[in-house]
Amino acid sequence: MAHSINKCSAEETAACCCVDVGTIIDNEDRKASFSHVYEQRPQAEAMLAKLTEKARAVESDPCQITSRIEPSEGGVTLTADFNFSCEAESLIFQLGLR
Repeated sequence: MAHSINKCSAEETAACCCVDVGTIIDNEDRKASFSHVYEQRPQAEAMLAKLTEKARAVESDPCQITSRIEPSEGGVTLTADFNFSCEAESLIFQLGLR
């Protein structure tokens, strides 16, 4: 069977057989999670402040942030969840951390 650039499925455009953004970003995964072990609590608190600032910079509606800093082997563990109003914001946030 021959493949043609003009024969595409419903999720693709005929121009380039590109996938429709709606099939990738379906607004189901709006949560970004972060976890890391730090030697001392002030380091974890500084990172939480930095992450919070980055989340606030991309949010359109208030991002719900839940976090905890707990003692762990080797120091303290920062665990944070960021629940954005849409998946695109979550992606922008995560890409900004790289």
